[in-house]
Amino acid sequence: MTGTGAGAAGAGAAASTGSGRDADDGATAGSGTGPTADAPTDPVPARSGEEPGTPDRNTGSGTDRPPRWPTWRRDLAVYGAFLVAALWVTSQIWLDPAGRVAALYSSDPAQVQYFLAHSVRVVLHGEYPFFTDRLNYPDGVNLMANTAILGLGIPMIPVTLLFGPAVSFVVLVTLGLAGTASAWYYVISRHLVRAPIAAIVGGWFCGFSPAMLSHANWHPNIISQFLLPFIVWRVMVLTRSTRVVRDGVILALLVTYQAFINEEILLFTALACGVFLIGVVVQQPGRWRAAWRPLLGGLAVCAVLAGALLAYPLYVQFAGKQAYHGLSDAVRDYGNDIAAFFAPGSTTLGGDQRANLDLAPNYSEENAFFGWSLALLTVAVVVWLRREVLIRALAATGLIFAILSLGERISWWNRGAYWGPWDVLVKAPLLDAVVPTRFGLITSVVIGLLLALATDRAWAMQRADRRTVRTVVVTALVIALLPILPLPLREVSRPPVPDFITSGQWRPYVGTDQTLVPVPIPAMGHTNGMRWAAYTNLDFKIPGGYFLAPRNGNTGDAGRFGGRPSGLSAMLDRVSTTGRPATLTDRQRRRSLDELRQWRAAILVLPARQTNVEALRRTVDQLAGPAQRVDDVWVWDVRPLTSRTVG
Repeated sequence: MTGTGAGAAGAGAAASTGSGRDADDGATAGSGTGPTADAPTDPVPARSGEEPGTPDRNTGSGTDRPPRWPTWRRDLAVYGAFLVAALWVTSQIWLDPAGRVAALYSSDPAQVQYFLAHSVRVVLHGEYPFFTDRLNYPDGVNLMANTAILGLGIPMIPVTLLFGPAVSFVVLVTLGLAGTASAWYYVISRHLVRAPIAAIVGGWFCGFSPAMLSHANWHPNIISQFLLPFIVWRVMVLTRSTRVVRDGVILALLVTYQAFINEEILLFTALACGVFLIGVVVQQPGRWRAAWRPLLGGLAVCAVLAGALLAYPLYVQFAGKQAYHGLSDAVRDYGNDIAAFFAPGSTTLGGDQRANLDLAPNYSEENAFFGWSLALLTVAVVVWLRREVLIRALAATGLIFAILSLGERISWWNRGAYWGPWDVLVKAPLLDAVVPTRFGLITSVVIGLLLALATDRAWAMQRADRRTVRTVVVTALVIALLPILPLPLREVSRPPVPDFITSGQWRPYVGTDQTLVPVPIPAMGHTNGMRWAAYTNLDFKIPGGYFLAPRNGNTGDAGRFGGRPSGLSAMLDRVSTTGRPATLTDRQRRRSLDELRQWRAAILVLPARQTNVEALRRTVDQLAGPAQRVDDVWVWDVRPLTSRTVG
């Protein structure tokens, strides 16, 4: 879950606030650079900087200017440029999708690849989409509560089948970045600004901000925000709709699809739209009288239809087997340090990974990191265009969510721990499942829209000094954006899927009601076994894994990472970490065998090139007897042990 909804609200806001300026003494205020009081009052007016009736710039009709590129050609060029930028960012993964992974926190990519393989089984094998017992056997995993990305995984099935889930993962990351930037560019260019360069600036930042780059290595569901601009645009359309039912249905379909990509982003979008609209109405109360009937009517239609479509999946998520209420304590208090707003992101030109160490919960959650120059430029834009309703509403929205992103305790350079408002809000329903640092993503998009608006205002100026203003704006953009220019994501090599798995040599050992047990047992930090299963499109079941589940396996408890505590899993984790073999007592051996029986284990599999392989092999030998070397793995056939009844 993550949101760019607040910024999104700004894009659609142009549709509901006319040209984005308030009226002072009957004239359009703006900054002295926009249209005059003769500007149209149509909900989707000529964008800033053009008088009513200005001929289409793309055709040049009615002017002496030479014809310019048609809009569709310009759009294709922009989309292509964004795709090239996304390929640049992901280039290190593309070199070897199956053999390279983020330098830190490799568990998240493995989880995503597992969920991509689950989508294949849903469509080709008719498996239940919202729950699986092929992971964390026998308890299973509530997939609706774990962002199983069915909205991304199902369209990617051809790629997953032809090239494997690792390739699907990097395709999703690439398209997530390029698609989000392109979607924002499209909505901004059609509904917020007139100058194409302004839409390009806004789309670029919304798609390639430091926060988006931070998530790109791990969370394709978070960076796949290409529906958000359209969701917010349709919300703003409802404020002036004359076809409430149709517009409500369109919004409901968008909302439903987004729910199967990432619900947290959807929640953020709703919150941000609400805050932004309140910001507009507070400044211009008269707008509410004209907007409330179509808005509430359309939202009611949306709620009924989307509620009907999502009722059962949400029931499974919140009341089904292995449902949990509230996030793990490990992430509940994730918040941004105030200094994080003034440092460049780790994956940018001016970034310093070591300097950022204590400013964010981890490198996958750098949800601010704008740098000093961009922070100062943002303040300057707000001051320059402060007379506009749209600017003030956007600034308030961005500031509110920046404060919320600080979490329950506010600090500066990792010093101090002062009370933050999230300490109260985290107790509210639904908000207890939000990672607060991700509110910074809303602020990111607000900044992108402010940059687009500032560029557009400079390009719209009709005064003699407009060349000077444009030069100043371009120079300021270069100074602000250069330090956070994206760099290729950092990757390291990871162990290949064993030939024992890829060749199918495991199949004679494992029945349909049995599990293959990777050593170490799958868990956070040990997710290679999940990649093995994903490679086979989940043809075998595994115990453990990396996912969110209720504590101790009790449905309704607070969430935690992983399933029920396992003595065998904890012991093998220690051996893998320390390199020292464990000496099993009779009691430990009996309990470990009981766990293997509970898992219906058929074989235990240890890659021959696993770190600390000898210590692990010697430990498991004490439990299951001497291992057999098969191809590139050590195998323990435990079927004779696990088929026995407990004596």
